[in-house]
Amino acid sequence: MKRVVPGILIALCWFFLLFKGSSTLFSAVIAVVAIWATDEYVRMAGAQRFPPLQRILLDLILPLPLFATMITGDVGTGALYGLLLAFALLTIFIFVIYSDPTDSYNLFCRLAFGSMYLGVLSAFILGLRLLPEGGGWLLVLTAITAGSDTGAYYIGRAYGKSKLCPVISPNKTRAGVAGGFAFGVPAALLFAGVFLADPPWLFITISAILLTGAGIAGDLTESIIKRGTGVKDSGHCLGGHGGILDRIDSLLFCGPVLYFLLVIVR
Repeated sequence: MKRVVPGILIALCWFFLLFKGSSTLFSAVIAVVAIWATDEYVRMAGAQRFPPLQRILLDLILPLPLFATMITGDVGTGALYGLLLAFALLTIFIFVIYSDPTDSYNLFCRLAFGSMYLGVLSAFILGLRLLPEGGGWLLVLTAITAGSDTGAYYIGRAYGKSKLCPVISPNKTRAGVAGGFAFGVPAALLFAGVFLADPPWLFITISAILLTGAGIAGDLTESIIKRGTGVKDSGHCLGGHGGILDRIDSLLFCGPVLYFLLVIVR
């Protein structure tokens, strides 16, 4: 129940945001979620030692690619210039505020990666919303990540024996991966039939396979971050789902993949 109840509430809020919310409201919610996830990441990266005002400053610097995309309305231009600005401000932050010479490079690399990981990748979620039928495609994307996560969890618990990446994530199994594909692809087809006007079935099927793989990669990437920083969950605000970053890790990797598939391939 710790997973089911928060999951239902998240799904209801997401549906309401995509169908009843304006683009401005969507951008504002994505910005809040990105800042929240960034704060979780900043703490994992080792910046919890800093005073609150300095942590807040980092929380606002890392998502600058997303903020720039909100201003320009273009993912390519906004993400690029926002990332360059974030890199410059992080450099100044290390120069001026941080005084530990033995740990400065490690922290700088973690924060610079965080700007790419959270700022740039989240910008593509906003970019998807701005595309034709963007809300419907985001629901298809959400169905893939949620279905894959559900299939991997239950199939992995029931039949998982062979570990996928035991050093990175001991609980993930090859059976769980198979369950992710078995649930993710049908979920994409179901939601596409309901929420898209004229679904391109072959495109959706191939995209769902690619996106399921991207979601698994995103989940493993966050596992690397958590293992490298010595934490079990990024936070505890979502009950059994952990923190915000635990919930959106797959979505962050899938967003850019779907964006490029829609813009370039289709």
